[in-house]
Amino acid sequence: MSAQITVHLAGSERAVPQQSTAGDLFAGDRAVLVARVNGQLRDLAHVLVDGDNVEPVTAQEPDGLEVLRHSTAHVLAQAVQELDPQAKLGIGPPIRDGFYYDFDVEVPFNPEDLKALDTVMQRIINEGQTFVRREVSDAEALDELAGEPYKCELIGIKGGAADDVEGAAGEVGGAQLTIYDNVRKDGTRAWGDLCRGPHVPSTKVIGNAYKLMRSAAAYWRGSEKNPQLQRIYGTAWGSKEELRAYLDRLAEAERRDHRRLGIELDLYSFPDELGAGLPIFHPKGGVLKRVMEDYARERHLQEGFSYVGTPHVSREGLFHTSGHLPYYEDTMFPAMDEDGQRYFLKAMNCPMHNLIYRSRQRSYRELPLRLFEFGHVYRYEKSGVIHGLTRVRGLEMDDSHSYVTREQAPQEIEHLLDFVLGLLRDFGLTDFYLELSTRDDNKPEKFIGSYDQWAEATSILEQVASESGLDLVPDPGGAAFYGPKISVQARDAIGRTWQMSTIQYDFNQPARFELEYSAADGSRQQPVMIHSAKFGSIERFIGVLIEHYAGALPPWLSPVQVLALPVAEEFEPYLREVLEQMAGAGIRVELDSSDDRFPKKIRNASKAKVPFVVIAGAQDRDTGAVSFRYRDGTQENGVPVAAAIEKIRAAIDAKAQV
Repeated sequence: MSAQITVHLAGSERAVPQQSTAGDLFAGDRAVLVARVNGQLRDLAHVLVDGDNVEPVTAQEPDGLEVLRHSTAHVLAQAVQELDPQAKLGIGPPIRDGFYYDFDVEVPFNPEDLKALDTVMQRIINEGQTFVRREVSDAEALDELAGEPYKCELIGIKGGAADDVEGAAGEVGGAQLTIYDNVRKDGTRAWGDLCRGPHVPSTKVIGNAYKLMRSAAAYWRGSEKNPQLQRIYGTAWGSKEELRAYLDRLAEAERRDHRRLGIELDLYSFPDELGAGLPIFHPKGGVLKRVMEDYARERHLQEGFSYVGTPHVSREGLFHTSGHLPYYEDTMFPAMDEDGQRYFLKAMNCPMHNLIYRSRQRSYRELPLRLFEFGHVYRYEKSGVIHGLTRVRGLEMDDSHSYVTREQAPQEIEHLLDFVLGLLRDFGLTDFYLELSTRDDNKPEKFIGSYDQWAEATSILEQVASESGLDLVPDPGGAAFYGPKISVQARDAIGRTWQMSTIQYDFNQPARFELEYSAADGSRQQPVMIHSAKFGSIERFIGVLIEHYAGALPPWLSPVQVLALPVAEEFEPYLREVLEQMAGAGIRVELDSSDDRFPKKIRNASKAKVPFVVIAGAQDRDTGAVSFRYRDGTQENGVPVAAAIEKIRAAIDAKAQV
C-alpha cells in the first residue's frame, strides 16, 4: 500500500496517495478548471503535499474564467504562429470580458485573417492538447526564446517590476520562470509560451464558447516610444449559452455607444485636428453640459461649498509641494519652459485650493471650510486607453475639497457620501455599491505617509461606508499615493458598472502645504483635507448618461425638451405661438420648419430622441390644443395648451423620465 498524505477539501480531511495531483481529487468533474491550493491558483496537474487546503475552481467564478481566457489566448498565439511562423509574440493577458494577444507581424490582421485563425484554433481545441508546465532558468529561457525579442525583454523585468507593465505579471511576475508547452496526445510538443500560468488541463475544455472579436494597433508596453504591434481581442466563456448572452449584451452596448449617439444627436465630436482625447461640445451638447453645471453649482452651494476659480497652468514647484511630482508626472502633459522655469498644465485642482486655504490665517470656527470649482485639468492618457468621453485628455471636474478637524472628518465624509448618492439618484442612477481603495503595504514607496496615518484614514472611510448600508468591496492597492478613497460604483440600465464619484481622505497635502488653523485652546493644528468629485469629470458623466439612457435623456437634461411638428405648413404660425408660451415657461423648444413631408418629420423626431413631440393640425389649432407623440410611438390627442405646458413642466421639475 502506497504512503498516504492528508489534504483538506471542502472543510473535510481526505487521505490520498503521495504524488496525488489536484486533478485527482476532482476526477470526472469536467467543470473544474484549476484548483486553489493554500490560496494560490494551481494547475490540476499540481502535485499535492501533506496538509494542503484544496478548493475546486470553475468558470463560474472570476478566477476560473480568467484562467480559461488566458488559456484561449495561448491557443490564439499558437494559431497565429502556425499560420505565420515569423510572427513575434508580445503579451496575452485575460482582461474584463475576454483576452487579447499582441503580435509583431509584417501585415496588419484583417477580418479574413480572424476567420482563418478561428479555424486553426478550433482544430487545436478539438485535438485536446495538454498544457504542461515546465520550470526554466533565466539563461535557459533566454536561449530557448532567442527568436522572441519581446519575451526576452520581459525576462529582464521579471518579478515585482513586471507589475508596472500591463499584462506582464501573468508571464514573468514571479521569481521562477516557467514555460507552458502544448502537448499532443501522442506526447509531441506542438507549441510553447513563456507564462506563469495556471492553465486549464486541456484545450478541449475551451470548446466552442469563444470568439475572436477584432484587431487593433497597440504600442508595445503601452508606450508610443515603442514599436507598434497588432492586437487581437477575443472573448471566452464557460458555455456557449454564456457566450451568446455576452454577444447580445455587446450588441445592446453598441446600440447605446455614446460616441455614435453623441454625433447622431449633434451633441459633441472628436476632431482629429485637436488631437486624441480632446472633445468639443456642439450647441446641443453645450446645453446639456450647462444644465449639469448649473445643477452641480447650485447643489454645492446648498451643501455649504464656496465657489472658487484657479488657473490652468502652474510652475512645477507647486506640484512638487503637493507630492504629485514625481508620483504623477507620467500622466501629466510635458512641461513648458518659460524664462528658464518649467510650467505644467494642471492635472488636478487640489494644490491650488490649498493655496486658497493658506492665503490667510484660519480659525476652527471656519471649519469645515468647503471649496468647489469646475476645474479644467489635462491628463496625458496613453492613446490606447482614450475612449470617447469616458477617457479623455482634457476634462472638466466638479472638484471640491473640505478642510476639517480630525474629529469632524467622519461626519464630513458621511455628509459627502449622502450628497453624492443624492446627485446620482437625481440623474437616474439608483443601483450602486461602494469600493474602498487602500494602500499596498508591499509597495510602501508608492505611497506618502505613515502606517498609522493610513490605518486611521482607512478605518474612518470603512466605518462610514459600512454604515451607509451599501455593499462594500475592497480594492487593495488601489488608493491614490496620498490617501485612501471610497468610490461609488454605479450600475447602468444594462447592468454595466461604472466608477462614478470619489471621496478621498488626505492627511499628506495639509502637512506638505503647512496648512493650519487656530484651535479653541489657541494652539495651531493641522486640518484634514477631504477630496470629493461628484461627477468625477463632466465629460465622462455625460458619456455614461448617454449610454444609460440610450440617448433618450429625461426632459430636464434634454437639450431640446419639446419639438413641434406642423402637420402642414399652414399650421406653423399656430405652433410658433404655442412654442412662445412654452419658452416663457422655461421650456427649451424647437420647431421643425423643414420642407420634409410630415411622415419623415415623425421619423426624424424619433431619431432625435426628444422627450416631447407636439403636433398640430386643423382640429388642434381650432380648439387651442396640441397632440403629444411619445418616444414609444403612442399618442395623446387634443391636449389644451395650458395643460400641455403644465404636463411638460411637471416632468422637468420632477426630473422624471418619459
